[in-house]
Amino acid sequence: MPTALIVGASRGLGRALAEEHLKRGWQVIATVRAADSLADLAQEELTVEQLDITDWPAIDALRDRLTAGSLDLLFVNAGVIGPSEGPIGDADPDAFAEMMLVNTLAPLRICDRLADRVAETGTVAVMSSGLGSIAGNDSGGYEAYRTSKAALDQGLRSIAARRADRRTYLACDPGWVRTDMGGAQAPLSIEQSIPRLVDTLAARAGTGGSAFVSYGGNELPW
Repeated sequence: MPTALIVGASRGLGRALAEEHLKRGWQVIATVRAADSLADLAQEELTVEQLDITDWPAIDALRDRLTAGSLDLLFVNAGVIGPSEGPIGDADPDAFAEMMLVNTLAPLRICDRLADRVAETGTVAVMSSGLGSIAGNDSGGYEAYRTSKAALDQGLRSIAARRADRRTYLACDPGWVRTDMGGAQAPLSIEQSIPRLVDTLAARAGTGGSAFVSYGGNELPW
């Protein structure tokens, strides 16, 4: 039975990732901020860990509870929209710093510190966004958020290049999805996005290298 660690599974896309892997027969370790967040999902194949992704000692403690190579998938789902209305020059510095901590540094720190808990041919993935594509940005908008996700993608690619191992490193765009963060106007439902994203993770497993991919499996420009 393969094992996935889904970091940030309290609700929305992260919870859906945990649910979809459970449906497909995976053992799932899901981290949440509130201990009872996944109480309704209780089943033998699910282990719930309470974790704040910016609590560095807690991240290291989780790492110590895992054994080397015990995970087939590490997926870090984290994100806040931050001060993304208006030009980045008008962004509140404190709000921007908090967004970069949550959207960029924390996921990258988790990936880097827990990568050796992933099997040699396993997958390390982060929840990115199509808005993080530098080459694909021809309209502007959401400038602060775009910056945080572009930095996330660059950081993941740097980790992959430095480690130069056989693992697969994926920055994943789930599409614009109707969640608390995506809003009611988003064109995709969770049910239209996440199962296809999990299909993409499965198709990419064992391929190695790093890639920026859409939920439907297409490669995106960095």
